[in-house]
Amino acid sequence: MPPKLIVGGSIEEEGKAFLDAWHKAERDEPVQDRTLTFESWDAIARVLTGRRYELLKHLRAHPSPSVSALARALGRQYRRVHADVAALEAIGLIERANGLMRPVADTIHADIRL
Repeated sequence: MPPKLIVGGSIEEEGKAFLDAWHKAERDEPVQDRTLTFESWDAIARVLTGRRYELLKHLRAHPSPSVSALARALGRQYRRVHADVAALEAIGLIERANGLMRPVADTIHADIRL
């Protein structure tokens, strides 16, 4: 299931989603929901920058064995790519498996609430 980004969700909505997942787990139903909630547009923009979006697109087409290989392929400084990879891993948009870094899904769904 592709990750879902929510901008502007309320604490009540998040609490309901958490309880729904909890109840599914209690019934031994799979819980595959990957939802990231941001309180504002500014909050998501700090995490999912243009450069990080480019990095995700590149990794989708070209999984990378290392940050240094990725930095070379992107023509960017290692330390900046390392910071971007760390941030995207921390929110669950990049995974490392079988010696390669890649996005967790081919698409990301967004729900922007006004």
